[in-house]
Amino acid sequence: MTVGSQIMTGKLENTRNIGIMAHIDAGKTTTTERILYYTGINYKLGEVHDGTATMDWMVQEQERGITITSAATTVYWNYDSTDYRINIIDTPGHVDFTVEVERSLRVLDGAVAIFCAVGGVEPQSETVWRQADKYRVPRISYINKMDRTGADFFHVIEQIKSKLGANPVVIQLPIGAEEDFTGIVDLIANKAYQWDDDSLGREYREIPIPGHMVETIRSFRMNLIEGAAEERDELLHKFMEDPDSITEVEILTEIRRATIEGKITPVLCGASFKNKGVQLLIDAIVKFLPSPYDMPAITGMNPFNDKEEERHPDPQEPFTSLAFKIATDPFVGRIAFFRVYAGQLEAGDVVLNSRTGKKERLLRIMLMHANKQNPLKHIEAGDIVAAVGFKDIRTGDTLCDPKHPLVLETMSFPEPVINMAVEPKTQDDLEKLGIALSKLTEEDPTFQVRVDDETGQTLISGMGELHLDIITDRLKREFHIEINRGNPQVAYKEALVTTVNHHEVYKKQTGGRGRFADLVIEVGPADHGVKGLQFINEIKGGSIPREFIPSIEKGIRAAMTSGPIIGFPIESVKVRLLDGSFHSVDSDALSFEIAAGIAFKEASRKAKSVILEPIMRFEIVTPSMYMGEVTGDITKRRGQVEAVESRIGNQVIRGRVPLAEMFGYVTTLRSLTSGRATEMLEFSKYDITPKEIQDEVLYKIRGYVPVY
Repeated sequence: MTVGSQIMTGKLENTRNIGIMAHIDAGKTTTTERILYYTGINYKLGEVHDGTATMDWMVQEQERGITITSAATTVYWNYDSTDYRINIIDTPGHVDFTVEVERSLRVLDGAVAIFCAVGGVEPQSETVWRQADKYRVPRISYINKMDRTGADFFHVIEQIKSKLGANPVVIQLPIGAEEDFTGIVDLIANKAYQWDDDSLGREYREIPIPGHMVETIRSFRMNLIEGAAEERDELLHKFMEDPDSITEVEILTEIRRATIEGKITPVLCGASFKNKGVQLLIDAIVKFLPSPYDMPAITGMNPFNDKEEERHPDPQEPFTSLAFKIATDPFVGRIAFFRVYAGQLEAGDVVLNSRTGKKERLLRIMLMHANKQNPLKHIEAGDIVAAVGFKDIRTGDTLCDPKHPLVLETMSFPEPVINMAVEPKTQDDLEKLGIALSKLTEEDPTFQVRVDDETGQTLISGMGELHLDIITDRLKREFHIEINRGNPQVAYKEALVTTVNHHEVYKKQTGGRGRFADLVIEVGPADHGVKGLQFINEIKGGSIPREFIPSIEKGIRAAMTSGPIIGFPIESVKVRLLDGSFHSVDSDALSFEIAAGIAFKEASRKAKSVILEPIMRFEIVTPSMYMGEVTGDITKRRGQVEAVESRIGNQVIRGRVPLAEMFGYVTTLRSLTSGRATEMLEFSKYDITPKEIQDEVLYKIRGYVPVY
């Protein structure tokens, strides 16, 4: 059966769109490779440490042994005599590439959260869990690496409760742990299983439940049945009369419903690298995670009448899809990944891009398997596919039926926190560099490029040192551009701390029709928790026509990109439009846009301002003997230790520290701990830079400190 015919014959209720998410090194890619092997997609096992993992297809991923870009694939699985199609996206675990997780979760119906049985709930685990909460993605949890020294299944369960605020429901128990991990007990079926090492885990068999676990298993199973029974009065009545009368099907039904509603997360266990437990994980994916039919209809705005409309996962509804990723392939050019929410489409059909208002012909549609493409003639609701041959599609664009336009809610991405100056080694590559950087910004919404107005330098911005390392490496390998790079710099921002009023009159006469705009604004700090521009229109009586108000807001937004102290962007600000006037002939939208920009810049110069610096959350795992040196060094770096906990002979130190103090920290940490400690940094917030540090920043950048 061909790929295309499998899709055509697959029922939507038997489709699962899932993501694999976790902290770095928890075993996401290894687990995905096992899924590919046991479902027959791959004929041999790919390993991350050998650089042969199918889903880590980028050269940089294979060299570093980490996932950088989310990769999509499709597998097929037979459970209980029913064929299921599972579309899988394997996402990165490193915080610098959190955008890949964000945009994947936006289009997925379910997720598998993988936790290391030793490390437990680590910083990036918390980040991806919050992202899944944001998009209300149902998930199951898989505690991996049960064979590792220090593995503690029940400790991880407690961390899922305490750190994530989740409701973990144990549906499997490990038989043993560490080197004694030999199998798994399925609490729902009340059966124990053991895997055959000689078949690379492909074969597994039922074994008698170990005698020393009988009471533990009975206790956990009764808790599971009671929890399932509480969800329905009929089942609760059966449970009160005879707990054993509740059938396996009834338990499965209630666990599935509670998972899809987000009330619980079923917890499984295994050791993917040792080929144990993966088949039961695939079973759990089809048993508990939702099909497109199980998810609520998506909503969007009709751009013509501004009314909200719904689209259901039905091939007969108008075609509606969301582009969640743009990639560049050296052979086929730009590729747009998109999720189809409703309707159906033939290769070569025309769709409407709701952002641009223009039509796009999708010449070729493909099912992706990592970086390999399988052409498709037909797609429909529930599919996750890719297309080539388009003109202008960006991440977050809605692609829909031209006769039934709709704008789906787009995605929001974090701001970059680190800058670096780059230039080509030869002048001949200057134009090539501009084209390459433009392509990379299309692919990655957290990667930005700008030219410094004063120095003329090209500055690239990203989420961390590793992020920019990968970007510059890709410039060399994919685009064949040799570059000189400056030292990484912190991406500072500015903020206003006082409120001022400003009256601006903009007049320009050129002989013909002139320009006129008059407005009064109040500019000051935004309300607590508000990011960006908080614009409040208080115009009464039509002193400024309503059609000019959006232009005023647009002018202010443009002016916010350069703050009054030294030109860093302003993070958040509240602007109240108080009064103004207009000229019946000379006033137009552009006049008010220009006037608003000038007014904002003048007002911000009058207000008191501060520089903000990015503050990072950190987690350092160090042997106990180096605890004093590590915490002392963090304190010197203006860091604050917020929590310390023990973990198998190590100390886990958590806290916050300014990013400016952490460049090259990995080298220092290795030196302090003889290479035995690890660290993880994640963006937390922007905060006010201390006065003496602010003066240092100004002196470094401009060679002087302005008088306030």
